[in-house]
Parts: sequence; structure tokens; C-alpha cells
Amino acid sequence: MAERSDLDILADLDLEPLEERKSAISSRDARIIAGFEDIQKFVEQHGRPPQHGEGNDIFERIYAVRLDRLRSQPDCVKLLADMDHQGLLSDTAIVENEPAELEDAEILAALGIVSEAETDITTLRYVRSAAEIQAAEEIAERTRCENFEDFEELFKVVKSDLDNGERQTRRFERKSEIEQGRFFILDGVTAYVAEEGEEFTNASGNRDKRLRVIYDNGTESNLLARSLQKALTQDPAGRRITEPDAGPLFNKDGQIDGRETGTIYVLRSLSERPEIAEMHNVLHKIGVTGGDVEKRIVNAAKDPTFLMAPVEIVETFKLYDINRVALENLLHRFLATARLNVKITDRLGLKIQPREWFVVPFDVIVDIVDRIKDGTLHEYVYRPDEARLVRSVQ
Repeated sequence: MAERSDLDILADLDLEPLEERKSAISSRDARIIAGFEDIQKFVEQHGRPPQHGEGNDIFERIYAVRLDRLRSQPDCVKLLADMDHQGLLSDTAIVENEPAELEDAEILAALGIVSEAETDITTLRYVRSAAEIQAAEEIAERTRCENFEDFEELFKVVKSDLDNGERQTRRFERKSEIEQGRFFILDGVTAYVAEEGEEFTNASGNRDKRLRVIYDNGTESNLLARSLQKALTQDPAGRRITEPDAGPLFNKDGQIDGRETGTIYVLRSLSERPEIAEMHNVLHKIGVTGGDVEKRIVNAAKDPTFLMAPVEIVETFKLYDINRVALENLLHRFLATARLNVKITDRLGLKIQPREWFVVPFDVIVDIVDRIKDGTLHEYVYRPDEARLVRSVQ
């Protein structure tokens, strides 16, 4: 008996053979869906959409570029609408005449990264040394700065100084420029050296030290000075931000032959709060007023700017033909790294953070005034860890 085919058997059962179904999803659509699923997994793991930024992981940056492209293409939004349970495509910005698809190689190229597939195996390529890889990793390992509010005002002051020309940016040149209290520009972000550890000798016999660096995007990193030096050197746009120029605030020779325009006052707190009392000899309020200092402090015990406590006058310095507002701003910028970090509750229960109290010995304050008089303050920085002025590198 001849072997019967499947078609014969189907005919006996009055059944029609099913036509082979063609896939309803093109290879392009499949890639788009797979790419979107990668973005969704990222959101599930991190609780937020991927974001752009040099400090972010390369995969997050790729996902961010990809998501922007998907949002901009109406056909992609339509394709992914049913699976967008996280609402990632809800705020779409439809752009006309966008390319139909952005390949991973194009994304990498947009981020300045060359695909391995584009290099020939016979072509010698530069391979980073272990030290360079470690430096790059240390720079990249930035974490959220938990007390960024303590530094936020500093970045605003620096930006203002740059805008009005009181500070300039210069090409970074040498490691000796890296010191506590200095500002730099790295990867387009302003970096502030907030703390530095003791110097030590590394395995190569070079002097180094550990730094805490705060960035104006609210992140921070703990890295070696030599790692920061290498990153600034290799960054074509790496810059050092100079200290503000004090300018000729006093007439030369310190002669008093002009019109009295105000007074620099130095006060000491008589607060009994333990954290204030223990700094009695080094904590000072420094300000400039055009009025009478004695009258200004009468109600100190009721004023949060005076720490809600009586104060005593340590010293006053008369000003002649000087813009007292500019001078006070200068003093506070210069001592910003030594500003007291404390919040005081006023009579209404509101938390106030005083801005004119600094942890600085009185003899240093006198030294600062002398440097203003002779026009050389811009050549110095205040080092809180050493409690003295140190000549800066210009």
C-alpha cells in the first residue's frame, strides 16, 4: 500500500491545510522592541529613566540617547505604546524628518566611542596603561553628595565671579595647582577640592594625597591627586579657575585721606551652646557695615544671624573710599572654605543658616586685612587645615 501524504490525511478529515504564517514583526521592529525592553529593565533596577551626562555609566548614556530617539519617532511610539507601562514615551517630542532608526554604532559614535567592529585586527591600537585605567575609573566613580547644600553656594559664587570677570579660567599645568579650596573644570563640570588627606609616597616613589572632590552637578568622588592631575591633563578642556582678584580696595601706603565709608567688624560669640562655646577663640563673625557696630549688636541674643546669643566686639577696621558691599563679598568669598556649618532656630521656629561666621583665628583675619591694604590678597588662599594664609600659584 502506497504511503499516504499529510495532504491526503487532511482531505479525508475534510480539513484545509493552514498557510504558513508570516511574521508580523519586521527585524527592525524586533530590534526596536528589544532596545526598549533594555531601557525598561534599567528603569526597574534604578527607579528612574536613563539620563545623559559624562559622569554616568556608558550603558545609561546609550539608553538615554536611544530613548530620546524613540520618543521623537511617531512610528516607534505607536509600536511600543501597548508595552509602555512605565510611561516612558508619554512626553514625546515629535520631530519631523528624523532618521528611521539609530543603530548602536551610531549611538557609540555620538558618544565619542569607536566600535570594535570598525577596527582592523591587523591595526595597532593604543591600549591604556593600568595606571590610566585606574585614574579613569576613579574619576568616573562619582557618588551623590549627601551634604551638597553646604557647597552649593560656593559654586554659585564662582559662577558669578567668572561671569563678571573676577575669576578667570586657565589651562591646567601642574600638580602643585591641586590644593584644598581650589576649583577646576573637568569634563565640562566644575570641581571643588573640599578636603585633602596627608601626603604619602606611593609605590612609584611619588608624593600623593587622597582628595574629596565635590562637583557642581551634586556628586562627589574620593580620588588621588595624581588621578585628578592626569584627568585634567588629558581633558582638552581641562581648566583651573583662578582666585578672585581683590583689586585696589585701599589706597596705596594705607593713607587715610578720603571719606569714611564703613567699618569691618570682627565679633566673637558668647553662646553657651557646646558646639559654639568650644570654638570660642577661633569662631568669628566678619562683616562690613556703614552704621554703628555697637547699635548693630544690641539685639544679638534675639537674632539668628548672631547665633541667638550675645556677642563681643573683637576689633573694627575703618574703611575710606571703599565700596563696603564689594569688600564684604570679597571677604566672604575668600573665607568660604571656613564658613561655619550650623542651623539656628529663630523665635518663630524657622531654621536659619548664618553666612557670616567663620572658623578662622583672629591673627589670620588681621593678616587678610593687611593683604587687602597692600593689594596682594589675590595671591593667597586660606588653608583651614593649617589655619594660615598660603601663597597661591598663579
